[in-house]
Amino acid sequence: MAEIAAIILAAGRSSRFHAGPQDTKLIAPLFGKPLVRYVAEAALASRARPILVVTGHAAGKVETALDGLDLFLIANPHYQTGLSSSLKAGIAALPKTAAGAVILLADMPRISGELIDRLIRVFEASVEAPRAVAPVRGGSRGNPVLIGRGLFVAVAHLEGDRGARRLVEAGGEGVIECSVDDDAIEIDIDTRDALRRLETEATTSGR
Repeated sequence: MAEIAAIILAAGRSSRFHAGPQDTKLIAPLFGKPLVRYVAEAALASRARPILVVTGHAAGKVETALDGLDLFLIANPHYQTGLSSSLKAGIAALPKTAAGAVILLADMPRISGELIDRLIRVFEASVEAPRAVAPVRGGSRGNPVLIGRGLFVAVAHLEGDRGARRLVEAGGEGVIECSVDDDAIEIDIDTRDALRRLETEATTSGR
């Protein structure tokens, strides 16, 4: 089986959430649990190993929210330059044996370990190692994406607030689409309203 890691991008400033200059949306409680802990626990429930968490803004608070979990924390001193710097830091910290990495956004609390494992299975089932595996629902790609080692070098050329999706869009025939019936790949928490809406929907549906 291929060795697939997970990289959780948790360094952003949460500007749209208005969390405050020394705070971050990633520690905002969702049913009593810090937002960032949901995706971390999903990664731990999957086959992906190791699991790296890239921190930057309010790093100490993010690390406290993840206390007790078997994760590797990677500091990104350049987080203010955008998402690409966090992706670069995560890729640079991967073991040389990693055949790929699932790139997870820390503000997507509905992602499950089962979904992560499905992307890994699709990657492994390919005759030739794909450049990436992207989940698709209703014709639209979402997150997380799994990027293969063949795209690791390309990460170094990303700039600003561009992440793995940019690489996947340019991956052409080397990208495998994985059809899923799970709206979790579309749900991220950018604002306080989005957080309240998710709480309300989850309570109503019994999730």
